[in-house]
Amino acid sequence: MPKISAPTIAAHRARTRERILAAVAALTRTQGIDEISMTDVAAEAGITRTALYNYFPDKPALLLAFTEQVTAGFVDRYRGALPAGAPAADRLAAFVRFQIEGIAEHPHPDAAELGASLGPDAYQTLADHVAPMHRLLVDVLRAGVASGEFAPMAEEATARLVMALIGAQRVPLVRGETTPEAARGLVTGFTLRALAAGPAAPEAAEE
Repeated sequence: MPKISAPTIAAHRARTRERILAAVAALTRTQGIDEISMTDVAAEAGITRTALYNYFPDKPALLLAFTEQVTAGFVDRYRGALPAGAPAADRLAAFVRFQIEGIAEHPHPDAAELGASLGPDAYQTLADHVAPMHRLLVDVLRAGVASGEFAPMAEEATARLVMALIGAQRVPLVRGETTPEAARGLVTGFTLRALAAGPAAPEAAEE
């Protein structure tokens, strides 16, 4: 198996960890994340399974680390691609696009299904990892209400509804029944129509 050269032990460990998470990312493109084994990851990363366990004691720890990396990458990508001062509708469209592209790139069960397979403790940690995406969406909705682009709403509850709409495209995307472009257009169009400010907009519900 290939060796990973680095000037220090810390650098070597960091590079090995990157290879491991890159291996998980590669495997998710060809099989469900819940089907990936530690043996699969070790082989893809070019290390022994024993070495893999030195970095991640079990599959839940590995998948949580991968989820955290994906979430952090999403937040960085979103913030870098769209200025905070952009119209709320543009920010929402970008949020949906990056979410849909993420599902298409790394197919995996939704948080509830993945959490159920990992156990209650891991599920709570998983929820904490994905919370930054929820907060981003809430900020977009609040900005839209403040600017008059969106009708008054219960932002936290509405953000959960939007995430559910995005999540509903997961199975069709994985099965090839739709494309990222079609899924993005469907979710973005439906959401913007539902949020549009106007005399017919419903009153905001209590949180």
